[in-house]
Amino acid sequence: MAEAIRIADSEGVEGLSMRRLASALGAGAMSLYHYVSNKEELLDAMIDVVFDEIELPPEDTDWQSAMRRRSVSAREVLARHRWAIGLMESRTSPGPAHLRHREAVTACLRKAGFSVLMATHANWLLDVYVYGFALQDASLPFDTADEFSDMAEGVYLPQLPADEFPYLNESAAGLVAAGYDPAGEFLFGLDLVLAALEPLRSST
Repeated sequence: MAEAIRIADSEGVEGLSMRRLASALGAGAMSLYHYVSNKEELLDAMIDVVFDEIELPPEDTDWQSAMRRRSVSAREVLARHRWAIGLMESRTSPGPAHLRHREAVTACLRKAGFSVLMATHANWLLDVYVYGFALQDASLPFDTADEFSDMAEGVYLPQLPADEFPYLNESAAGLVAAGYDPAGEFLFGLDLVLAALEPLRSST
């Protein structure tokens, strides 16, 4: 399983096949079928490993802090396994780690006072935010404040003449001057989502 994940991490899930995995392991392709029936079963097992790496919401704190830690952990895990972003919700045969994760998240929200329906809404909203942010993370051409500054000054600003795009020019120049760090965006949005969900506890 570790080798299959290593291949997917480095080449994407498109580069993974039973034959490719067997070659990497120095084994015959047919020998893999003693462990998994096909690539779909292999992907189910790989996604279960990804879920196992995500921190469960801790039980010794308030629901917002617990879901914040779980969401931050999920983002960090998906940054390591970008191939998994589009597969997290598509598997119809969830493994034990996947189910433990879902149970822990649902338990956290229900114990916090969310109704069954509102807990479902909250779970969907948080997952959509985390997965969407992870997807955007994977496509950005910069990671740090310094990289953003270099891109803004060397690439974006020359394409944004102030007389034609005054607000975009102002934004790019202002962010560079402020030492803007895109790394802070995830927590900014996550905290807004959690704050918006708080009043919905005990709602039907």
